[in-house]
Amino acid sequence: MRKILGIAVFAAALLMVLGACAPAEAGKNYHSVMVGTFWALVPPIVAIALALITKEVHSSLFAGILLAALFYTKGNFHATLDTIMNDGFIAALSDSGHVGIILFLVILGVIVALVNKSGGSKAYGDWAKKHIKTRVGAILATFALGCLIFIDDYFNCLTVGSVMRPVTDSHRVSRAKLSYIIDATAAPVCMIAPISSWAAAVSGYVKGYNGITLFIRSIPYNFYSLMTIVMILVLTIGKFDYGPMRTHELNAIEKNDLYTTEARPFKDADEEALSGEGGKVMDLLFPIIVLIISCVICMIYTGGFFDGASFIDAFANSSASYGLSLGGGIALIITIVYVLLRKRMAFSEAMACIPEGFSAMVPPILILTFAWTLSNLTGLMGASTFVAGIMKHTAGGFQMFLPAIIFAVACFLAFSTGTSWGTFGILIPIVVALFPSAGSGQLPEMLVISISACCAGGVCGDHCSPISDTTIMASTGGQCDHINHVNTQLPYALTCVAFSFVGYIIAGVTKSAWISLPATAAITIIGLMIIRSVVSRDGHKVS
Repeated sequence: MRKILGIAVFAAALLMVLGACAPAEAGKNYHSVMVGTFWALVPPIVAIALALITKEVHSSLFAGILLAALFYTKGNFHATLDTIMNDGFIAALSDSGHVGIILFLVILGVIVALVNKSGGSKAYGDWAKKHIKTRVGAILATFALGCLIFIDDYFNCLTVGSVMRPVTDSHRVSRAKLSYIIDATAAPVCMIAPISSWAAAVSGYVKGYNGITLFIRSIPYNFYSLMTIVMILVLTIGKFDYGPMRTHELNAIEKNDLYTTEARPFKDADEEALSGEGGKVMDLLFPIIVLIISCVICMIYTGGFFDGASFIDAFANSSASYGLSLGGGIALIITIVYVLLRKRMAFSEAMACIPEGFSAMVPPILILTFAWTLSNLTGLMGASTFVAGIMKHTAGGFQMFLPAIIFAVACFLAFSTGTSWGTFGILIPIVVALFPSAGSGQLPEMLVISISACCAGGVCGDHCSPISDTTIMASTGGQCDHINHVNTQLPYALTCVAFSFVGYIIAGVTKSAWISLPATAAITIIGLMIIRSVVSRDGHKVS
């Protein structure tokens, strides 16, 4: 019934658009009056709603793509097809950054296949069973590794998932919980790390001030990222969960069912990973260590480190997609040589892992392609123009509440479009323009708080949105059904949004991190303890 309802709603909306919009002749100027209005955000909102209702991602994303193209072309058939293909899919797959991410995904898929066949994953799982004795220990170990890999969120998602999945599986941690831990220590951790691809992106949008200095100053005010980390620790140490996540965790503990629902997209990969015999822990650790080192070196290489740039400047000017794909390629070659020298498999078996790894990454690549296409068409519809107009009109008389307003707008924009970096590109220049530089180099405290609110809101929307590439990567890294991951983590993210919003009101009033940060942390912990007291009344513990 949910699927039928979703299809009916979309069909009705489609008929309304076709009836209300007069078709234009092919080749003519068919740009709609909807461009630059609230209608620019309707297609991604429809796509997200359909995905949550129907539990089917691909058709929901395509529905949003089709709706955006119809809005943009005023319903003209030929123009709609042209917009979807040329401005949508082809443009998304022609972008060098996107191609680099796809290549990095494929390379990681191949490395994972090599590690599984060599027995590395099974050996690490056996080792973890002996040394990590509790579920709490398994979750905290996953959290710690996620915090250590702060260079890039894509790299974080897939690496943490590959390394820790055998550990969490052995302690009956649901795939939904694993994906949440991965997602919550990917973008949020990168957002508070001065040396990361995210720091480079944010600093690049700042004009008139030192971008890196402003980013570092804003870290104590990045309440969403910091409170997400606090939430993980409180939930894990307090041994409780709530919302749909609670169902998944209870099912994993009581029935040893890590998936809960019938959607089990990576079940065969799990069985293959457990089949490797005779491997050693080093068969997993060595490829991961090589991957980390090679990716870091290649990222600073793309930023000009070996041409004389400082380490921080090299990161600020690096190309994450190119650096990661280049580093991944080097790590792949070294891994193949390693497994051959270890005689863990024949050369033909190693080569067979290449198409196998590619096949494993087809689902996330498809979702990413659809999400990028929808993002492109949302850009054509002028979402940035609409949001910029809202910000300029609301900023004037609400100085005290400005950080909270910026946080809310950034959350909504990033959630609707599925891109935090795109949100930064839209909002950060607007926020900086509200505080013009006086040439003294001094950073106004309200500017610091507002930039942090923008960054936190972008991370939050990216964390929540089912069309976000980081969310897609996290469900892939945790080998969890994508919609299950979104449904289970959304209540946690929204809880953190509420606490962070209050924190930004406090920050706007006090203009002090020494007051607002401890106050927000206290509110978060007290709020979670209240939730714990409510959900624990049924007598079931989930950790």
